[in-house]
Amino acid sequence: MQLGRYPAPHTTIAHLSDTHLLAGGAPLGGAADTVAALDRAVAQLDRLGTGIDAIVVTGDIADLGEPDAYRRARAALEPLAERAGAELVWVMGNHDERAPFAAELLGLQESDGPLHRVVDLAGVRIVSFDVSVPGWHHGEVDEERADWLAELLASPAPRGTVLALHHAPIPTPLALMDVLELQGQERLAEVLRGSDVRLILGGHLHYPSAGGFAGIPVSIAGATAYTLDVSAPPAELQGVDGGRSFSLVQLFDDGHLVSVAPLAPLEVISRFSADFVDELARLEPAARLDRFSRKPGA
Repeated sequence: MQLGRYPAPHTTIAHLSDTHLLAGGAPLGGAADTVAALDRAVAQLDRLGTGIDAIVVTGDIADLGEPDAYRRARAALEPLAERAGAELVWVMGNHDERAPFAAELLGLQESDGPLHRVVDLAGVRIVSFDVSVPGWHHGEVDEERADWLAELLASPAPRGTVLALHHAPIPTPLALMDVLELQGQERLAEVLRGSDVRLILGGHLHYPSAGGFAGIPVSIAGATAYTLDVSAPPAELQGVDGGRSFSLVQLFDDGHLVSVAPLAPLEVISRFSADFVDELARLEPAARLDRFSRKPGA
């Protein structure tokens, strides 16, 4: 619906990250109910109906790589994707394990190499780029992965490419997370410069953030499992049971918009109904402005 100068987006992506599910639905660290948090995200996204074109989950789906954790993620998100008519895109994270990830989420029995995936979304190419390093928590773009990506990007997509990876190539104010950063960033930058990649989506940091890399905007989704507190004392790393969120990424012909959705049963303190919006939509622009912009008594 267009009520102002900007048209509706041609593509909307629900960007979730870092669900950190455990087998049996066990609480993470004995405290965080990651299952309830994911269920809450699904309930909130369900309100958008068919307004979602893709659901991208940028890694750390499971905390320990347990098969049952992946099955729980599928059970939560696959029905949502079906109801919305959306593509479901899984991305490997450092807490994920390739063999169960491949088997439970991708239906693959072979998982020797990186688990990349390419999805065409009505002209928008979404690339799930696996930068995980088996047995380690940092990420890496080695020559093999860089060559794979370069070959793919040699042919532009009609509406450009969205690159989704777990370890996003941007700074963080949390010093300890720098140890677990993405290595091989210079190699990745060489591949991306001059390509059709219009946006990079990432996770790993457990708080929503934004930046740029090789001239390309970068958007980090907050975690649904728990949040890393960027206001913690310097040199400390603190995870808190709150502040959860996911992002809505909207693509336009000439740009994009990223909006952060808080994840919690929050009390509604003001509301304009869909009937009121429909009323505005039926008005001419000048009447619409008069109806909603004019202050009482003006």
